[in-house]
Amino acid sequence: MQGRPGLNPLRYKTWYQVAPETLEKIKQIDAEIGFPEVVQPETPDEYYFLRTKFVTGEEIGVHTTPNQTDIVRNLESIRDASRQADWVLFSLHAHEGAWKDTERPADFMEEFARAAIEAGAHTVIGHGHHAMRGIEVHDGRPIFYSLGNFIFQNETVQKMPSDFYERYNLDPYDGTPSQAYDTRQKAEAKPGYPQTPWFTDDRKYWISILPLMTFEGDILTELKLHPIELGQHKPRSQRGRPTLADGELADEILETIRKLSEPYGTEINNEDGIGIVSI
Repeated sequence: MQGRPGLNPLRYKTWYQVAPETLEKIKQIDAEIGFPEVVQPETPDEYYFLRTKFVTGEEIGVHTTPNQTDIVRNLESIRDASRQADWVLFSLHAHEGAWKDTERPADFMEEFARAAIEAGAHTVIGHGHHAMRGIEVHDGRPIFYSLGNFIFQNETVQKMPSDFYERYNLDPYDGTPSQAYDTRQKAEAKPGYPQTPWFTDDRKYWISILPLMTFEGDILTELKLHPIELGQHKPRSQRGRPTLADGELADEILETIRKLSEPYGTEINNEDGIGIVSI
């Protein structure tokens, strides 16, 4: 059929790993409240509670894995592209972070990104987290788990939907976007919502890197990281536009991405304010 716009999702499965005594407490809560019965696994160390899977084990926390149907189809698209293109760049938009460590991507993102490289992608470029995450070099090719923000001008959007105003108790017919943005910045978080109503006060959302990859054929021979900053404290009309960072700020940005990349064994050296990644 003819091509058409649409979504290309990468779904994932989630399960919670808990201690055996915790699983027994969950079963007890389920029995006391009397939620509708669901089909439970035959093994006693697994249990579904509120449509969520709990298992016992030593790796306590939240774990994820990619949906196999989605991963198979995406990898086949990557293989098809690699047959027809000189370089294949795969972009993954995802917000999810690791358990108790949002600076690191969720398990399913790491698993998929490595599989994408093995299927023929020359790089995987992550975004959505709004801040930098680590760089992994897998089979000689880079995975950028998040490059953060590049152009971040959310406060100058000229039209917003009515529910955006209602969220901050403003009249959508009398209010203006700039008034709503100011109110959002000062708003107190509501019960059930994240503690910070708007996250842009944190410096990490206003710094990033611009990668420069050099290939010979389809072999990556050099990877440089140019630090950039987005003008966090500039006026709204100028805030969110990327400019190259230098001096102490450039060193700070490169040190940040170096630490974020340590769990992947990636070495990044600072040479005159430019990051050089060991391939």
